[in-house]
Amino acid sequence: MNRRRVLLFDIDGTLLHTDGAGSQALSDVLHARLGIRDELAGIAFAGRTDPLILGDILARHEVVLAGAELEAFWDATYARATELLQPGRGRILPGVEALLERVAADPLWTSALLTGNNAPMAEIKLRHYGIDHWFVFGAFGNEAVDRNALACLAVQRSVERGAADAGDCVVIGDTPLDIACARAADAWAVAVATGSFSMAELAPHAPDLLLADLTDPEPLLAFVRDLPRETSQRS
Repeated sequence: MNRRRVLLFDIDGTLLHTDGAGSQALSDVLHARLGIRDELAGIAFAGRTDPLILGDILARHEVVLAGAELEAFWDATYARATELLQPGRGRILPGVEALLERVAADPLWTSALLTGNNAPMAEIKLRHYGIDHWFVFGAFGNEAVDRNALACLAVQRSVERGAADAGDCVVIGDTPLDIACARAADAWAVAVATGSFSMAELAPHAPDLLLADLTDPEPLLAFVRDLPRETSQRS
């Protein structure tokens, strides 16, 4: 029986690299608005949500932002990221565009987003690299600080859009946290070693499929096409 599939893509390290535009924007706005110089060394970014990352940065400097001040900080960060993403900075990762085209060609398959980026930041990045039009919906960092809760929200939205259940959802990311959030939502986990974690570092987290990259879309497409009904049937 043909089944609907929803592929839930992480952004940074999975679809594209911005060469640090997001972290640089945060650092620049931290200095411009709060007078704090910090290159953000030691702040964990990979696989985490934007609010959690900013919370760690502000806690390091014993600063509290809330309400209009916090909103203004984020607005300035989005504006700075837009300025930093000049032509030639960063890149779409190999195979991504071909993969998204293949997914879009199947009327029962949907590409969506499951990203720690706040929604405006996700839009800035995807629009800059010209791939924003491939994604039908998403779940974003500003909607849930906890990545596991965010994955559950993404699966819920997938079901609302026609997926039978979490077993029709595949989370595709480049960090152990992407694998963990897929498990928390009872979805399938595909890990790609195109971010800051190698295949050897991702393998102990037991993704359902582990790929060096997405240069050849066929292994991922075959995996999605042949999914068993229940995630409990994982080998």
